[in-house]
Amino acid sequence: MRATFRLGRIAGVRVGVHWTVAVIFAVIAVGLAQSRLPDVYPGHSWALYWVVGLLTAVVFLASLLAHELAHAVVAKRNGVAVDDIVLWLLGGVARLRGEAPTPGAEFRLAGVGPLVSLVLGVVFGLAAWGVHAAFGAGLAVDALAWLAVINIVLAVFNAIPAAPLDGGRLLHAAMWRRSGDRLRATVGASTAGRGFGWALVLLGLFLFVRGDTVGGVWTALIGWFLTSAATLERRQAEVRRTLAGIPVRNAMTREPVTMTERLTVADVLNDAEHRYRHPAFPVTDDAEAPVGLMTLNSARHVPEKDRNTVTVRDVMVPLARVDVVGPDEPLADIVPRLDPVPEHRVMVVAHGRCVGVVSASDVNDMVTWLVANNPQSHSR
Repeated sequence: MRATFRLGRIAGVRVGVHWTVAVIFAVIAVGLAQSRLPDVYPGHSWALYWVVGLLTAVVFLASLLAHELAHAVVAKRNGVAVDDIVLWLLGGVARLRGEAPTPGAEFRLAGVGPLVSLVLGVVFGLAAWGVHAAFGAGLAVDALAWLAVINIVLAVFNAIPAAPLDGGRLLHAAMWRRSGDRLRATVGASTAGRGFGWALVLLGLFLFVRGDTVGGVWTALIGWFLTSAATLERRQAEVRRTLAGIPVRNAMTREPVTMTERLTVADVLNDAEHRYRHPAFPVTDDAEAPVGLMTLNSARHVPEKDRNTVTVRDVMVPLARVDVVGPDEPLADIVPRLDPVPEHRVMVVAHGRCVGVVSASDVNDMVTWLVANNPQSHSR
């Protein structure tokens, strides 16, 4: 899940928001302002209901961010680099650049998220009790109580032992510690995740048939996401085991075609080498040092009337937002960071120069070659 736009950095971690956050924000705000609050406390103005509903939705999203930030902070303290945090329709996700080095580290990394949500639930609950004691029942008390309940539910749901939920990570850590085999633990946790996901899908269909359209669709959607994510985790684990011991240089596209940041968009689109050979190109400065990544899609989105004045630097993905690795780093470590879209290529840099590019197709080709030449190793 990639961010539609970025909010900046918190605790040194990039934080972004996917456009689907608008959906969950609207669902919460509308549900509170148009239904729950007027039903429980009638007689107030519609503006007040909306103010409380909107503020509650904002605080809820902040709670999700706190949950993911906790994961990110503990990950960094345990030597696991963090790419970013993205809030989206079904919650949030902290994208890590690697895996926890030990079962204990993974246990701490996974457990801190539900713990933070539980603590927030207790804090909101105490705040609701305090406001009620001081001022009596009202909209603020109901909003705080709702935030308390939803955070406790979030903590309990995430603690379910099924990947990719935090409870699945805890299960993975326990199985890894017991067996000493990370892949075996991943298979076990992902199997539990798939089973739980399909159970939610069936529950959603049951609710839908019983007439609960919104609840049924929402439950089935969450189940489908969990099933898909658990399946992806298992496949990535198998790929990473296949790639164990293989350096990035063995799979990268060497000596990639580059473009300078001073080129105009018109120059890029009129150059057959840039236009047809690849969908994305490393961008360099005058000293041939890498400064970003340019995709043809971003170039084509520039209006024709501006293409002679807009430069590559104006529309490229800055180097700070590009995954950069060295040629001798383990290829397996970059698998979770690869997506098939052009802007998610990994740039390989050595001695201040771009010496290669790695895409998802490069990794797939390497896996295919390894399996074909050593099928017994892959089947173990």
